[in-house]
This record gives sequence, structure tokens and C-alpha cells, in this order.
Amino acid sequence: MPRHTMAQALNTALRDAIAADPNVVVFGEDVGTLGGVFRVTDGLTREFGADRCFDTPLAESGIVGFAVGMTMAGFKPVVEMQFDAFAYPAFEQIVSHVAKLRNRTRGALAVPMVIRVPYAGGIGGVEHHCDSSEAYYVHTPGLKVAAPATVADAYTLLRRAIDDPDPVVFLEPKRLYFSSEETDLAIGEPFGRAVVRRPGTDATLISYGPSVGVALDAAAAAAEDGRSLEVVDLRTLVPFDDETVAASVRRTGRCVVVQEAQAFAGVGAEIAARVQERCFHHLHAPVLRVASLDIPYPPPKLERLHLPGVDRILDTVDRLQWDDSVDPRWAVTA
Repeated sequence: MPRHTMAQALNTALRDAIAADPNVVVFGEDVGTLGGVFRVTDGLTREFGADRCFDTPLAESGIVGFAVGMTMAGFKPVVEMQFDAFAYPAFEQIVSHVAKLRNRTRGALAVPMVIRVPYAGGIGGVEHHCDSSEAYYVHTPGLKVAAPATVADAYTLLRRAIDDPDPVVFLEPKRLYFSSEETDLAIGEPFGRAVVRRPGTDATLISYGPSVGVALDAAAAAAEDGRSLEVVDLRTLVPFDDETVAASVRRTGRCVVVQEAQAFAGVGAEIAARVQERCFHHLHAPVLRVASLDIPYPPPKLERLHLPGVDRILDTVDRLQWDDSVDPRWAVTA
């Protein structure tokens, strides 16, 4: 079985989508001749021509606005925001037009576009290069949001995003671009379906994107101490797979949500609320969260202290109520 990096899987997904559909176009800052900062679009202009993959001015709002117009003409644009925080100048276009156009026109106009966003940290980057901005997009009705954690899912989810009739914000974990695995690149699980990456019986770790690997490492470390942790990879944040998440938590009775974004008002808080609403009578302990610190992204030398790691996850697991003889409704916590 061939070995691919995530960047190669994304590149293959774009190449296959362009070849399969003449309406798919790829554009953004430096995505053409250069092939993108992370080389995700490498070779596409050379293979398909500058009318299918091309560079734009350094104007994110203009890139997204131009893409909206192209959808009205029947195209399926895939645009790249060069870094997560660089997408903020386009935020008004995304919220006011991309997300609302189908509703505004009572379904007459769809917006079949993908906004690719290299996001999150773990690369020793500086401010404006390492934001975890998923909560902004998840909170915006009309957008779908995907966050692959594996090479295979990078291919699958991007192909499904391009084929989707609605706009998709596609969050690509920068630290995973050059991670690799042996896999055949083929379209797999559908959009909106979470998967259990590691089965367990004692507690459920729920995560997505760059934090899934950290959760898996924590589960492996916990196994050495005799604890069996199940790891659920959400894959998409919108749609959200309540069924898979709730089934896992009902089996284990305990839940920790792991996200790289800061904790306050983050996606993890929504996940915790949904778990509590659907699994309250199965829980042996409160739902806990592990996240980055509630501060602007720090300098590279402090990054490891900011990001959630294995030790922080295991410390949080230790805070769960492990004495099942105690009714959690009456347990007192400090």
C-alpha cells in the first residue's frame, strides 16, 4: 500500500476533483506557480493550466467575494486562505454572503465553494500563523466545517467538500501536512460521520483535527496504567455526529473533550453541552475539557506550554470520578 503525506493527499484530492469536473477551479495567494506555502497545490497549474489553478492578489476579502460570484456562474471554486488568521479580512464576506446566500434567495442560489484554511499550531509559528478559528465558523449558520485528522480523511473530506452543494470551511492542521501513513486514497466515510479511532471502556476522549493524534497518544499512555480510553474523531464539526458521540459516552460513562483552541466559548463547550444533554443519566462524572490557554498565541519557545499535550489530558482524566459506588449527582468536587 502506498505511503502518502497529508499534503500529498490534499493535492491528489484537488487534482482528481479538477479532472472530474470542469467547473472546479482552485485559486488563492501563491497557489499557482509556487504551489502554495505548504505545496498543497504543487503542479496543478502546470498540469491543468492557469485558468484552473491561479494566483490572486493579496486580498482575502476579494478572493472570497470573487468566489461567490463564480458560484453564481456555475463554477465550484476552491480557495485558499494562506494562514488561519489571514482569513479574518474575508470574514465579513464569509458570514454575510457565503453563509447566507442560499437562505437569502430562498434556495435559488447555492454556494458550492470550499474555503481551505491551514490552521492551528504545532509548527513553531508566530502570531497570525497558528490560530484555531473553528468556533467562528461553527457558530455561523449556513457553513459546513470539516477538520481532517488523518491522511485518508484529508482526501475523503476534501473530495466530499468539493462535491457538496453548500459552502464548506475546510480546516487543514498545519502540523499534520507532512505526517504520513500507508493508505489508498479513495473516498470513504460520508460527511457528518464521526469515527472511533481507538475503542475503550473507561472513558471517551472526543477530539478533531490536530488534537486527535494527541488524544490517541494519551490513550496509549493511559493503557500502560490500566485505563482503557476510547478516542472519537469528529471529522466534521458541522454536521455534528451526535449519534456516534453519544453512543460512545453511554458505553464508557465518562467524557473528556480535547481541542487545540482556547477553552472559553470554544467548540469543546458545545460538545460538552451536547453530551450532557444526551447522556446525563449515563455519566459517572462531569464532562471535562482540555484546551489551550485563554491567551493570544504565544511565541514559538512557549508553544509547548500553551498547547494541550498528553500530560494535560492524563491529568484531566485523573480528575474524573473513578469510584462508581458514588452517585455522581451527589459527589462533591473541589
